[in-house]
Amino acid sequence: MKMAYVAFDRNGRRMANSVEAAGPSAAVEMLRHQGLFVTRISEGERSPGPAPTRRWGTSRRLKRTAMLMRQMEALVSCGTPVVQALLAMERQARQGPWRAAVADVRARVEEGAPLSAALETHPEYFDPVCCSLVAAGESSGKLPAMLDRIAAMARKQLHIRKTIAGAMIYPAALLCIALGVMAVLLLLVIPRFGELFVSLDAPLPPTTAAMVALSRLVRVYWWLGLLGIAGPAVGLWLWLPTPQAKKVIDTVILRLPQIGRIARSLATARVARVLGVLLESHLDAVDALRLTRQSAGNHHYAALLANAEDAIISGKPMSLAFCESDLINPSAGEAIRSGEQSGQVAPLLLNAADFLDEENELVVRSLVSLVEPAVLLLMGLLVGVVAVSMFMPLFDLTSMTQGGK
Repeated sequence: MKMAYVAFDRNGRRMANSVEAAGPSAAVEMLRHQGLFVTRISEGERSPGPAPTRRWGTSRRLKRTAMLMRQMEALVSCGTPVVQALLAMERQARQGPWRAAVADVRARVEEGAPLSAALETHPEYFDPVCCSLVAAGESSGKLPAMLDRIAAMARKQLHIRKTIAGAMIYPAALLCIALGVMAVLLLLVIPRFGELFVSLDAPLPPTTAAMVALSRLVRVYWWLGLLGIAGPAVGLWLWLPTPQAKKVIDTVILRLPQIGRIARSLATARVARVLGVLLESHLDAVDALRLTRQSAGNHHYAALLANAEDAIISGKPMSLAFCESDLINPSAGEAIRSGEQSGQVAPLLLNAADFLDEENELVVRSLVSLVEPAVLLLMGLLVGVVAVSMFMPLFDLTSMTQGGK
């Protein structure tokens, strides 16, 4: 029967074709003797389509992937068989989807599948870059080194995520506190003052009257506010997974003042690091660009990497596509151009990625240090306006009483 397959050769080049064999196991064995490491195989004449991919989304997934690869590297480099190393990882994991995924990978490897093929069946944890590096390590006999590279790359991405998230926690907490204080004032404090002003029959300044009216509106029509929030939230939740939403969000983020510059720098560092690691692992430039495009995380950067692929296929240097785009940091573009001239693209890309990551961390912290006092100032102004508006009629009433005496 015809068996369609996707495999990697000893140079890490991806191949898709079909072979005549008695079954999947026989086809895998036949291709292995030809020096190919099969990642996917199915019955039929057409090669199986690409596995569903998902970016390394959450920090928990990144942490688990980095831990697995780092511990696997330590065990395999000491001579431990891959199956036993996976069994040790399975025993350490808690009950849940992650342990089930590790157990499935271990079972597939026990049945004779390459580690890269077993990892590829769980794209929610192992993306195409990870699987391709493992396949390159298997084909070259340098699996521990590749596992260490994957772990280092995952730890670096995790560090960037934690830096950005940690820097935004305090401003977000201040904003939530400000909203909570305003809600308490509008729902509990201002109504009491409103009752007092009605009993005193005192004339109210415009700001005080506006605050009392706003408080009454919020208390009476609070359900309209909830509908106004819930309706757009549900619509946004349904719209976000669509490709159109992805393109719009990517465009808006890149065009925002100051934030767009940071987003471009972060995306450039990610592209440079992934592409540098793949090229350093001796993958073909076209395959390296294709895998980097799949993990780019931004529609515009994916299109840029596709242009670089086309440039290489047509015999032009890939630096031509990078240097002509305003998406790529000039230092990264020059690193690619210099690397092509000297034959050291991968080391220069990795150096550029390290430099950009350090610079991005400083810029993010500096930006957040400006946001924190702005949020505090805004919260103080809101509370101050409410306080002055509520106490001003009392001061006027006191002055009138003293004057009458």
